[in-house]
Amino acid sequence: MRSTAELRDVIIDAARAEFARYGLAGARIDRIAKSANASKERLYAHFGDKEALFRQVVAADSAEFFSAIAVRPDAVAEFAGDLYDLAASKPEHLRMITWARLEGVPLEEPELDGRKIRERDTASIIAAQAAGHVDRRWEPHQLLIMMFGIGMAWAAWPEVGPVDADTHATSRAAAVEAAARIVAPQETAGHTDVS
Repeated sequence: MRSTAELRDVIIDAARAEFARYGLAGARIDRIAKSANASKERLYAHFGDKEALFRQVVAADSAEFFSAIAVRPDAVAEFAGDLYDLAASKPEHLRMITWARLEGVPLEEPELDGRKIRERDTASIIAAQAAGHVDRRWEPHQLLIMMFGIGMAWAAWPEVGPVDADTHATSRAAAVEAAARIVAPQETAGHTDVS
C-alpha cells in the first residue's frame, strides 16, 4: 500500500502528464486518477479541485525549472546555454509553465533559501558588471529577461521534436554566442544607453 506522500507524488506525476498535454481546460480528473491508479475521491481529498491540482503542479515545476540553473558572474552568457539545455531536458516543465500563462494562472516567483530566484540572478549580473564581464549599461533585470529569451528561443520555435546531438550542440553554442555579444562590455563612445 502506498503512503500518503507516495500517492501525492504519483498523482502529481500523472497530473503533470495530463496537464502538459491538454492544459487546465482540456485535462480530465478521471484520466489523472486512472493514470495514478487512484480514485477521484482520493485525488479530490488531497488536492481539492482540478485548478488547485494544476496550480500545485505548476508551482512544483516552475520551482524545479528555475532553481536548476543560475547566472554565474564569471559566465553570464553561459546562462543562455544552460537555459537551452534545461528546456531540452525538461520540456514537460516548460509546457506546464506555458499552459499556466495561457490559462491566466499567475506564477509564483520561485524562491531558493528564502530568496527569490530573480534577486539571486540579478545580483550575479551586478557582480559581473562590477568585475567588468558585462556591459554596465544594462539594467540587470532587463538583461536577465533577455538571457531567458535567447536561451528559450529554440523551445518556442514551431518545429517540435527531439534534435540530434550535433544540432543540440550547434544551437546551444549559437545561444551562448548571441548572449556573449549582448553582454560584452562596449566602448561608451557612439553607443546608446540601454537602461
